[in-house]
Amino acid sequence: MANPRAIHKISYGLYVVSSGFKGRLNGQIANTVFQVTAEPAKIAVCINKQNLTHQYISESGAFSVSILSQDVPMTFVGKFGFKSGRDIDKFKDTSYKMLDNGCPAVTEHSAAILSAKVVSQCETGTHTLFIGEVTGEEILSDAIPMTYAYYHEHLKGKEPKNAPTYRGPEAQK
Repeated sequence: MANPRAIHKISYGLYVVSSGFKGRLNGQIANTVFQVTAEPAKIAVCINKQNLTHQYISESGAFSVSILSQDVPMTFVGKFGFKSGRDIDKFKDTSYKMLDNGCPAVTEHSAAILSAKVVSQCETGTHTLFIGEVTGEEILSDAIPMTYAYYHEHLKGKEPKNAPTYRGPEAQK
């Protein structure tokens, strides 16, 4: 099938999904976050099983979502999206707050933050879809949220290899 495929026209946002376990914190860029229900409010995140964030969400049963704004610099996206928390402390020199569920939420370059408790999960091969009941939320600014289309078109951003939307080097030229 030739690229770009129709599936890559699906709209996404750009988020930092974070969790913590036994005093350790980690977060990663994610583009798959969506609302599942209104009452009670539930959201879903899709996380690669090889990522440290996946391990922390699985072990703690909780996660946070920071809704990134369009003003986020590529260096910030690179820190959370193209580096592993096994190699660096992603929260060093990053503004964040601890939420009611014990997870950190990035406040820097974020329009809003959410905390969630995992209530269900679905294995999808390389990824797990974690469904969480929202336990807290806060609007941080009226900044325009980052979309994946804006990230690609204006920032010329790429997908990391563990992203559900990764298309390989040939498709990213």
